[in-house]
Amino acid sequence: LGPLTTDIAPGYDHITSAIGGAIAAAAGADFLCYVTPAEHLRLPSLEDMAEGIIAARIAAHAADIAKGLPGASEWDWQMSKARAELDWESMFKLAIDPEKARRYRAESSPELEDSCTMCGQSCALRNMKNL
Repeated sequence: LGPLTTDIAPGYDHITSAIGGAIAAAAGADFLCYVTPAEHLRLPSLEDMAEGIIAARIAAHAADIAKGLPGASEWDWQMSKARAELDWESMFKLAIDPEKARRYRAESSPELEDSCTMCGQSCALRNMKNL
């Protein structure tokens, strides 16, 4: 069904397919199929389908950047700017899956509101503002 780059990842076929899809699209493929994490294991759930579609969208976007299509990297530039400014609301709006980004952020309570639970006080982006 998809351009799987390896066949050792049952439950993660959406990732191996996205890698292969990005390579194929960068080389000129104009159409990508999405593959779900449930591929060859069970019928996919709605969540499986959503994960597969997001993975295929990421692959297509990465390929557009690799091909140097006009405007392709603008979305990434805007996200990089939002991250550097620790602008959480803009990050959520720009995320390929805003709902998941908001949910992950809400599931943790950062020590400092302008950072996350990954780096906390050691956040390089936050600390660069203090130099």
